[in-house]
Amino acid sequence: MLRRLKGILRQRILIRRLRRAGMRIADDCRIIGGGTNFGSEPYLIEIGKHVTISFDCAFVTHDGGTWVFRDLPQHRDKTVASFGKIRVLDNCFIGARAIILQGITIGPNSVVGAGSVVTKDVPPGMVYAGNPARPICTVEDYAERRLHASPDLKLTADPAQRRAVIEAYYWGQQH
Repeated sequence: MLRRLKGILRQRILIRRLRRAGMRIADDCRIIGGGTNFGSEPYLIEIGKHVTISFDCAFVTHDGGTWVFRDLPQHRDKTVASFGKIRVLDNCFIGARAIILQGITIGPNSVVGAGSVVTKDVPPGMVYAGNPARPICTVEDYAERRLHASPDLKLTADPAQRRAVIEAYYWGQQH
């Protein structure tokens, strides 16, 4: 119980800090683990309701590659900058170590797989994965596959009981 309360408090503090930096983020988001990088322009990021962002994700709101040529003589008197918003709409899951590039919108009810590099918009209700991220299936198809493959476990909210049930299923009685 205390562990859960600490987690909730940690999320609220993180969301408050991100809002102070200018990010638009709903109250009921989960940012799991440490290491997620919201870049140098968090004010260009919008996170909708009921979104989970797994650990070590990166939100890249600018093209830092312009650094290579911005000081060249032919470009010195010009403003060379490339920025873009990133929008993750309601009810999405962003897998561990995913990278979301500038100018991207992830549609509602979508999943981005772990390790994906999102270079194009993700339509609503889709699962995208890979480098670059590509469509894998609809969220409905994904739900059906997961439901069909899920074992019939009687999981509880108690972490110790949950662990015991999962270990017993996958390891049997041997520990």
